[in-house]
Amino acid sequence: MLISAEDRLARARTVLERRHMTPADLLAPEISASWTRCLDLGLDPERPPPLRSIAEPALRRARATVGAMRPLVLAEMENLHQQIAGSNFIIAFALPDGLLLDTMADPSFDATARSSSIRPGSFWSEAGCGTNALGSVAATRRPLTIHGGEHFFSRYGRLTCTAAPVFAPDGSLAGVLDASSDCQSRQQHTRALVAMAATQIENGLFRENHRGDIVMAFHNRAEYLHTLSAGLMAFDPSGLILGANPQARLFLHGLPAAPGRRFDGVFRTGFEAFLDAGRRDTRLALQDRVGSTFSASIENLQPLLGRLPRHGAVAAEPRRTLVAKPLEAFVAADPVVATAMRQVEAAAERRLPILIRGETGTGKEQLARHAHTSSGRTGRFVPVNCAALPDSLVEAELFGHAEGAFTGARRGGAAGLVAQAHGGTLFLDEIGDMPVGLQAVLLRLLDDWVVRPIGGGAAREVDVLLVAATNLDLREAVANSRFRADLYYRLDTIEALLPPLRERTDFAAIVRHLLAALGASAEIEPEAAARLAAYAWPGNIRELRNALTRLTLIDFGRPVTLTDVERLLGAPAAASDRLRDQMTARILAAHRETGGNLSATARRLGVSRNTVYRALRH
Repeated sequence: MLISAEDRLARARTVLERRHMTPADLLAPEISASWTRCLDLGLDPERPPPLRSIAEPALRRARATVGAMRPLVLAEMENLHQQIAGSNFIIAFALPDGLLLDTMADPSFDATARSSSIRPGSFWSEAGCGTNALGSVAATRRPLTIHGGEHFFSRYGRLTCTAAPVFAPDGSLAGVLDASSDCQSRQQHTRALVAMAATQIENGLFRENHRGDIVMAFHNRAEYLHTLSAGLMAFDPSGLILGANPQARLFLHGLPAAPGRRFDGVFRTGFEAFLDAGRRDTRLALQDRVGSTFSASIENLQPLLGRLPRHGAVAAEPRRTLVAKPLEAFVAADPVVATAMRQVEAAAERRLPILIRGETGTGKEQLARHAHTSSGRTGRFVPVNCAALPDSLVEAELFGHAEGAFTGARRGGAAGLVAQAHGGTLFLDEIGDMPVGLQAVLLRLLDDWVVRPIGGGAAREVDVLLVAATNLDLREAVANSRFRADLYYRLDTIEALLPPLRERTDFAAIVRHLLAALGASAEIEPEAAARLAAYAWPGNIRELRNALTRLTLIDFGRPVTLTDVERLLGAPAAASDRLRDQMTARILAAHRETGGNLSATARRLGVSRNTVYRALRH
């Protein structure tokens, strides 16, 4: 018997309130995950804690700290308020820790806002208010709507709240924009409007951050050049890339468009020629290195003309030093992977522990190395496979030992891997397999960052960026007493999730990258790439790399064909319908994500335009 959505939610709340459990089968995945986080934090659904808030002087100081962001936020809040005026809404903006900075409400919502304590200076994190749009979006960094009883605490059950994250130019979370109402209409419309307002703030922050740099807007359709869907990139006077917004990275997926790379490495036009054209025209034609064409404009060229070199001129000394953050051969055109990269970059800069989770072969160590590079740390990247170390030696290997501390100890003792990582990064791979006893020692390290060698020796304070990785669900391991809860919560400050290869949208870019690593002459026919994309790849990128290696060894001088791939993976045969359906689903998803752009869809998946046409007609 089918159960209505209302009945499912009512049953879920009964389980939550009576048994303090999350009935995942009755809830949307994002709501189930949030309820579980709330329970793990020790929240009681029937006993909400007092709402934490700060006084007006502290609120003024908090507003002052956000600087130029606040005028941008207030302007978009005003626009959003006008767009949904008369709909009994309140617009709110909060910092990543849940502190509500500003609100704008319809008069009809004032009473609800007061009764729900939705006021500037209050904190709306998940830890304090349970599942709610502001706090849950801050926790997940993804847009979310929380409706009625989906809130963890029933006292917010009259609200329907839609929120979207706002990211700073460096990829860190700058805040959360929210629209809340006690009505249930127009939610899909509201979600789109909130997302657009968040993007407008992000683009404003990007332009403000690069006010003294060369900012280029571009789009593959000229009529969208001055819209929210345009890509934005910033350059210094020599053509060095200083930044790119998410839309720019989407347009240029698979190309070296990261900070520290150069304009000429992404586009076929030289940078000086591009600037010269910008002096003459307001709309320019641009082509990237794989042949995609764009309309472009330089937004702030006139004020910078005096600082820009012309042909033959020597460029002025850059006004600042840029710390380049290369991707270290890490493909990240998929939105989920790009989010993971932004997370580890922001955490690395603040020396916060990072937890990377993903199936075997998804690139956890590569992402950890990217965190190390992003941190700007000058010390070593020290990888440790916790699953490969004997239980009896793990502590000695990590923290060092004195001479004679145990049978087989090195003469003269050893400093240990943590000390070797001083000034750099310690990467603990497969941390889910670390013995429970050693987890307590690691927890102590996170408390004081002091290394105490086994068997004596001087304790030493270390400066280490800790990155851990696992293919296990550590929350489940905590529930089964195989992993310490206190250590999990210390490591889970930032959790970056790497999706399996079968769920990634940048499969074609990964194939191109791996082939380039195998040799410049290695190519693959579109039909062969499509067949590879339809395979499940249980071993993920590692398995794909091995497969491409074998395929290119067949005849290194010619492209890989569909016959080659089917000889390796097996002909589709009875599975052809399933594979065709999977490929059609991939094409339709990519077509939506590229805004209906056929060429971009074909490039992303490595298929022909005719293949895209056929899928759309399916």
